[in-house]
Amino acid sequence: MTIKNAVDLKKVWASASPYTEFVEGTEKNRSLWEGVYRLTPIPEWVLKLACDRGKGIRLLAIVEDWCGDASNTVPVLAKLGDMASCLEMRVIERDENPEVMDQYLTNGARSIPIVIVLNEDLEELGHWGPRPSELQHWVMDHKDAIPKDERYKYVRRWYAKDKGETTMREVLQLIA
Repeated sequence: MTIKNAVDLKKVWASASPYTEFVEGTEKNRSLWEGVYRLTPIPEWVLKLACDRGKGIRLLAIVEDWCGDASNTVPVLAKLGDMASCLEMRVIERDENPEVMDQYLTNGARSIPIVIVLNEDLEELGHWGPRPSELQHWVMDHKDAIPKDERYKYVRRWYAKDKGETTMREVLQLIA
């Protein structure tokens, strides 16, 4: 049995990659990661809220290139981090960091992405993931009734319509 926060988040942060470095190393879905980043609008209210609530906030994302939920949410948060002077984001890969991932299981599974919100001293304020709560409820309610490829079509449409706003709102709630 693991103990929560047994992982040294300062060491993990120090070894994590900047978002752009991670994307440059992706093989499968690089265009999706880049496209979501480029096309996502960051509303002014989000920038204001991010910096009103947090000074020196760090977002540590656990991801893998192939993950559709990660490629639809993490670029949104990376763009927010690039635009908001008070936020910084870094990325680690799930499969290379099982000791970190195992601290943030979702119903016993290594579901990603997970975004760990850290203060300026790299202490955890909370974590988010693996997808916006409304969408997560829908997926869980339909996982046995709808084939995975059909669920994925719905999930992609949901992300396109939402434009990252739910993800930003839910992560910013952790900063408060």
